Amino acid sequence: MTAPASARGEAPGASSGPSRHDLLTIGQLSERSGLATSALRYYEKLDLIHATRTAGGQRRYTRATLRRVAFIRAAQRVGLSLDEAKVALDRLPEHRAPTGAEWDGVALSWQSRIDQQIAELERLKAKLTGCIGCGCLSLSRCALYNAADRAAAAGPGARYLLTRDPATGPEPAPGEPRAAGH
Repeated sequence: MTAPASARGEAPGASSGPSRHDLLTIGQLSERSGLATSALRYYEKLDLIHATRTAGGQRRYTRATLRRVAFIRAAQRVGLSLDEAKVALDRLPEHRAPTGAEWDGVALSWQSRIDQQIAELERLKAKLTGCIGCGCLSLSRCALYNAADRAAAAGPGARYLLTRDPATGPEPAPGEPRAAGH
């Protein structure tokens, strides 16, 4: 019979690593996280999550990986890229819950990025409301009208929706460089 941890001079709960009961297969992680196994393998390839391998080469994830996956999904939900999520994850502990101070550091770094996204969404909302809500149904007066493809000079994409000032349109201001190829 094995002596208790305290009798062996170890802290209670200390071990040489997670037991096999604390490890999840990729299927279990997929089921618990709601992500496809292909997404989990992609996250692993990007070094967002980490697995150990069995002698047979099967992936095993610690239960703490569930927290990391939830964090990644939350980051994506607020519009952050996987690269931005990785930067934040690199600042947090991998095998335990972050302290309040550790989390505050990450949260503060996200706040300005989220504020920028909110402002961008507000601009888009105002433009869509103006376009759909105006009732003019006239391309000659519509704020999204783009005669002679003038918006192409401002770059790719839906320029009238992406422009910062709907009154001036997407055309570059005098002195601004034109989009490549125009």
